[in-house]
Amino acid sequence: MRNFLFAFAKRLIFVLPVAWAVVTLVFLLIHIVPGDPVRNALGDNATEAQVAELKHKLGLDLPLTQQYANYWRGVVRGDLGVSLTNPDDQVLEKILARYPATLELTLAGLFVAILIAIPLGVTAGRHQDTWIDNVASVVALLGISTPGFVLGPLMVYLFALKLDLFPVSGRGGIEYLILPAVTMGVALAAILTRMVRSSVIEELSEDYVRTARAKGLSENRVIYRHVLKNGLIPVVTVLGLQFGVLLAGAIITETIFSWPGLGRLTVDAINARDYPMVQGCILMIALTYIIANILTDLAYRLLDPRIKVE
Repeated sequence: MRNFLFAFAKRLIFVLPVAWAVVTLVFLLIHIVPGDPVRNALGDNATEAQVAELKHKLGLDLPLTQQYANYWRGVVRGDLGVSLTNPDDQVLEKILARYPATLELTLAGLFVAILIAIPLGVTAGRHQDTWIDNVASVVALLGISTPGFVLGPLMVYLFALKLDLFPVSGRGGIEYLILPAVTMGVALAAILTRMVRSSVIEELSEDYVRTARAKGLSENRVIYRHVLKNGLIPVVTVLGLQFGVLLAGAIITETIFSWPGLGRLTVDAINARDYPMVQGCILMIALTYIIANILTDLAYRLLDPRIKVE
């Protein structure tokens, strides 16, 4: 356990420059965009004195290098600043209030993807080059080819408006989570299905599979206890990488379903040119993605003890 925690801390130190680069890039890009965010926040009727006062209060009248230095001083202290559109709102508090909703939706989408991909991929791998394999391949291709901004509205129209099975939008009980989670999970399920299929086909040709069958183990036990476990490493790799894609996809999904998460907050902040809020949201998404990839690396050790955690 000590080695596991040490490896986690070591990897966390190595990826801190990535977080710095992401935030720095966003900071520079968002300040290059033309327009005055303070005037946008106050409205067209604001006087020059009001604009100047708010800029001074928020430190936006300082040189860009000093604004950058002040921002990172705040980050180190856990202070991400205040919202431009509502100076009474602390950015970090706003993000932390929305973050659980996004994490809930992302994990639900991941669960849907696994729920679809593993049985479908295993079935396709066991029946290689048969009609079952062909049908699974077509389903996977459809999933990859259908973007969330198309699938989401279709599901709302069919299952919420026409059949009245689920709510159209919002966040509440499990019934509110199903449509957005399926919208996020389908594309990932398609990718995972192909990965699981390939892993199963490769592992079925190994000697240990023939040995297990010779011992009289049932086919399901051979597949799910031995083959699938040994073939999960590439699947786990894809899961770790795609977790960040799901976080990015949450921006679209949350907008479609009016899900009160971090993605929708990011879109609203971009539209309002709320610098501190955009930077805080992207920083949180980047850190989550980095930590997810670290945990993915460490999960290899649990799946295959031969892999050293260093």
